[in-house]
Amino acid sequence: MLCSLAPPAHADTTILNASYDVTRELFKDINPAFVAEWKKSTGETVVVNQSHGGSSKQARSVIDGLEAAVVTMNQANDIDILAEKGLVATDWPKHFPNGAAPFYSTMVYLVRKGNPKQIQTWEDLAKPGIKVIVPNPKTSGNGRYTYLAAWGSVIKSGGSEAQARSLVEHLFKNVPVLDGGGRGATTTFTQREIGDVLVTFENEVQLVRQEFGNNFEVVYPPVSILAESPVAVVDKVVNKQGNRKQATAYLQFLYSEAGQEIIARHYLRPRSEAAAKKYAASFKPIRLFTVDEVFGGWKQAQKVHFDDGGEFDKIFQAKK
Repeated sequence: MLCSLAPPAHADTTILNASYDVTRELFKDINPAFVAEWKKSTGETVVVNQSHGGSSKQARSVIDGLEAAVVTMNQANDIDILAEKGLVATDWPKHFPNGAAPFYSTMVYLVRKGNPKQIQTWEDLAKPGIKVIVPNPKTSGNGRYTYLAAWGSVIKSGGSEAQARSLVEHLFKNVPVLDGGGRGATTTFTQREIGDVLVTFENEVQLVRQEFGNNFEVVYPPVSILAESPVAVVDKVVNKQGNRKQATAYLQFLYSEAGQEIIARHYLRPRSEAAAKKYAASFKPIRLFTVDEVFGGWKQAQKVHFDDGGEFDKIFQAKK
């Protein structure tokens, strides 16, 4: 889905941001703020267009020819794939601060009012009779983080790999439908009214609560995964379009105090200490672990769990 977020007339430069599903509202605020700032500092009019979908689907779209000047994904793996294809610099994490991740989130639960199934932990999601809404880990970073969060919660509690696998296997047996991305999963849970619990990013559950009022409650598990949102300039595209300067400035804007303020307002955890302090009430303290410390990094996690024939495929085939 493409949508223009600035007037197209007489534009000097256009850039396309290929992003993941649940950042639609964020970039509706980021883009005009950047456009105004760029106009003020350079006199140039920039149009920023958006493309949204499951993070891994978006990476595939860029590989298949979607001419995105920048990518703003929800996992490093989806940018690494672009680097392997020669679209993005191999050292892309060094091009911006914080490993090129200007904000981060974590996976939490959205339950129906009153939490009738008393869901509190990752183990609860694996219990018989619980319907869990999670997008497909093969196409969605959201689904991938959920899978890894559940697996890692067992390891961080002193459990074995076999116990972790068992929990994830039982969790996915409880998933009645696998949507392609996080926003589709949210629609399934909130509007189609399927499931007892939606597992999704912290910012997404807060947006749902804003929209639907008191119909839902947010539950924080005792431990969850650190979900960083990395960004990169797509070298092959900006070299062709001649908009590297604008694309780079756009991603740098995400690190500015103005950008970090918008990010925090959208319930994404900012890097800026000032923004984090100002919006501290929005972010409940939670024990987080990283993909690196439990799974040996994204490349290893991808190979073991999500590549064709990996652990997820085996688990999903067993479900059938």
